[in-house]
Amino acid sequence: MNPDRPEILATQVSNSCNQFSLAAFDHLPVAVYTCDQRGYITSFNKAAVKLWGREPQTDQDQWSGAYKIYNTDGVEMSRELSPAALLFKEKTATTDGTELIIERPDATKARVKVFPSLLFDTEGMPNGVINTVLETTGTRELDEKQARLAAIVDNSDDAIISKTLKGFITSWNKAAEKLFGYTEAEAIGKHITMLIPPERIAEEDYIITNIARGNRIDHFETIRVSKYGRLIPISLTVSPIKDRDGNIIGASKIARDISIQKEARDAALHYTKRLETLNAIIKATSEDLDIEKILQKVTDAATALTGAKFGIFFYSSMIREDSPLTLYALSGVSQKTFDNLARAEGSEFFQNMFNSTTAVRVDDIAKDPDDRRRCALRDHLKISSYIAAPVITRTGEVIGGLLLAHSETGRFSAEQESLIASIASQSATGLENAKLYDEVKILNDKKDEFIGLASHELKTPLTSITGYLQILSRLKPDEKSKKFVNKTINQVKKLSGLVSDLLDISKIEAGKLELSDVPFDINSIVEEAVELIQHSQGSHEVRYTPNTLPLMVMGDSQRIEQVIINLLTNAIKYSPSANLVEVSLQHTQHEMTVSVKDYGFGIEQKHLDKIFSRFYRVEGVGPTISGLGIGLYLSHEIIQRHGGKLWAESEPGKGSTFFFTLPLQ
Repeated sequence: MNPDRPEILATQVSNSCNQFSLAAFDHLPVAVYTCDQRGYITSFNKAAVKLWGREPQTDQDQWSGAYKIYNTDGVEMSRELSPAALLFKEKTATTDGTELIIERPDATKARVKVFPSLLFDTEGMPNGVINTVLETTGTRELDEKQARLAAIVDNSDDAIISKTLKGFITSWNKAAEKLFGYTEAEAIGKHITMLIPPERIAEEDYIITNIARGNRIDHFETIRVSKYGRLIPISLTVSPIKDRDGNIIGASKIARDISIQKEARDAALHYTKRLETLNAIIKATSEDLDIEKILQKVTDAATALTGAKFGIFFYSSMIREDSPLTLYALSGVSQKTFDNLARAEGSEFFQNMFNSTTAVRVDDIAKDPDDRRRCALRDHLKISSYIAAPVITRTGEVIGGLLLAHSETGRFSAEQESLIASIASQSATGLENAKLYDEVKILNDKKDEFIGLASHELKTPLTSITGYLQILSRLKPDEKSKKFVNKTINQVKKLSGLVSDLLDISKIEAGKLELSDVPFDINSIVEEAVELIQHSQGSHEVRYTPNTLPLMVMGDSQRIEQVIINLLTNAIKYSPSANLVEVSLQHTQHEMTVSVKDYGFGIEQKHLDKIFSRFYRVEGVGPTISGLGIGLYLSHEIIQRHGGKLWAESEPGKGSTFFFTLPLQ
């Protein structure tokens, strides 16, 4: 080769390439092919075939026919403007890589860089081109992808940080700088623990352990600290970073500031808690009719809800000019401490605190213009701030007051003041209801006392009347007189039975109904009751098949017989158009069941749970049938006192069946 003669050198290279293309060039990883000055392909390697998507025919296919070419903007180019054609036109030996887009015969496209060089003959004249084509599709897409990712990371509103498995920071975006206060230069190379409060360092071990195992951590809520010491609530999503071989080499963290969400969540939680407390107070004041329990619950709830050191509830009926103050309810303060203040200041001191018709909030007791109140509250109760809310009835009467206090100044907000005012208002309703209940209870007790006294007093004259009538019946009066005497005796017996029932009710209400507790055979009791009713009531057949086995029950046999007789009497009374009553006695290993079935009026479903209430009568059923509605009430109480159960099943127009169970001995 002669380096001083380029045209000779090019010819020698051309000859060498033509010879070498069949061997070494065929195995090159990049596409290489040659063509003559007319553009016809003269040689190519395997990589060129793969790039083109088909194998061209030498001396038949022009290089431009192997594929279409486009510039990087996607505009198709003519063969005359291709890099190879321009070499011939401009007589340039080589050209730097030109980026193009090629379209293969199967319509797929690839991005390439073309490096053409002229080939010369022995005379030094260009007679062809050798083309080296480097596909850049994957590289370009990867570069573009990385550029896009970098732009996304850099412009993300969330802090995005990467670190090694040992915790050293390797990347830091603008959002991280904004969130934590450290610049990229300050953060890169530092350990991630500079962002973690000391008490949360263990979280980093947990995170790294999971990342090293290939696990992803989603929405891990925690606290991190900024450069300036501000604690920031954040949500962390952490993913493992892998190298090309799939080895985990670090972690990528996305940290989102959730301060606003946390505040909103805390506010919602606070609002929910407030509603729950108010609902609990409403429930307590509406369901519980014990004044002492109501106000203790209200005081405890209000104290807890406001974060007060203590709460005190005053009740007006306890504040009288002629007697010392009596504390009704307190929370968080000792009885002794309050008693000392009450003795020192007197009841009028507390009455004056609730003279206003609205709640009063004092943020600093030292600024209270009332010297006496300021000194008393500060010295005895150690109060620095408080809320005092009057408890006012619907008629405008102040019946008490709710005091919430704290040893620190400014501890109560306007929202809490409004809340305590609502609680005080609800308490007033509950107190009024409880007071009315107490009054009704007193009247009811007096009524029960009257019924008991009247029933007891009626027993004596009724006994005397019964005795006199029995004497008259023995004096052999005429038939007409005897008939009226017997009717009178029957009516007196009914009246005596009614008085006995009323007397039993008064004993039940007073808790004085005494029951014996001895074993007896329930078979004999049922048989005696059926026999008694069958003989005294001729209008109905009472059908009963006696049980042959003894069934021993522990209790008061006379009271159980009273229940059976009452059920049989009702069955006959409320089935005037029928003539049959069926009685059955069934048993299991542990209990027995007696049923009394009639074929009378029946009872609607809505009344079945009420017929065992005192003085309850079903309207429209047997309006001409007398009764006070106390027989089933007594029966129910007696069965319950024996550990059993009494209930009814019925269908209007088809009759009723009453059941009761008793435990077997």
